[in-house]
Amino acid sequence: MTPQQTVAPALPLHPQDEMECRRCDVHCDKVVHPGACLSRGCPFVYSYEAWGHTYVGCMQKVYDVEIDLDMLRAAEERRPGFGAIRAVRQPLPMCKSEIERTYESRQDELGCINPEFDELPVGVPTFRVIALIPG
Repeated sequence: MTPQQTVAPALPLHPQDEMECRRCDVHCDKVVHPGACLSRGCPFVYSYEAWGHTYVGCMQKVYDVEIDLDMLRAAEERRPGFGAIRAVRQPLPMCKSEIERTYESRQDELGCINPEFDELPVGVPTFRVIALIPG
């Protein structure tokens, strides 16, 4: 391989299962909103008390941090709210999740080179292929 040749980054077999994409200059991450977990009454939210504070987290470890409940509620009362946290596991159907793009201005005219990262849900294709076999 000559110095001028570059190897294109390989796309994964299941890009929708990844939590981040760094295949181009626009860095994308899947994020979840922990404030929505409380407002939606998610059954996977746990809490515990320590050092005079109550902390909440996700039993399914969609996000891997524990948040001070008082600070979360105070932030949710103000605009724009607490905000999003980077997902470390695939968000559940009840999660308020989205794709956060860090450097959108770096996107070229062809668009995303890995569009399946945020378009295909796990195990549920958005299209159906039907083959007609002549008989």
